[in-house]
Amino acid sequence: MLQVRLANTNDIALIQALADKVWPQTYQSILSPEQLTFMLDMMYSNEALIQQMTEKQHQFLIMTDDEQPVAYASYSTTNDPAVYKLHKIYLDPACQGKGAGKFLINTIADMVKEKGAEILELDVNRFNKALHFYEKVGFTVVKEKNTDIGNGFLMEDYVMQRSLV
Repeated sequence: MLQVRLANTNDIALIQALADKVWPQTYQSILSPEQLTFMLDMMYSNEALIQQMTEKQHQFLIMTDDEQPVAYASYSTTNDPAVYKLHKIYLDPACQGKGAGKFLINTIADMVKEKGAEILELDVNRFNKALHFYEKVGFTVVKEKNTDIGNGFLMEDYVMQRSLV
């Protein structure tokens, strides 16, 4: 049975383990091994995750299937109180295509809607097959954006939004 719980700094090692399992399979055909390593360190080091959880006030979630951790996600407010940003949503590849991702997205949508959100927004790599999943669960592309993340690497994303009203 799928369950979602709030995560905190005690879950950092679990989030890192899930990222190490999911990221290579998700991005191996999109990113160079060097960029993959750089981004994992940039976003998932202890310091980066602590900063996201505390200073940046990102709410992290862990999803379990029969008590086995299978996914994580994070979201936060934006400058617009009606818009919440989904920063991360990653699912163990063994669980993909079985409704677990849709369950997690819908759980997050319900959580932020309770806080007054009217729109859930995310960035997705323009070459990521997850783009089709997001479209299937109600997100639409609103713009393209390129982000220089340093070390000569660029994130080429679509910004997608899902109405919650």
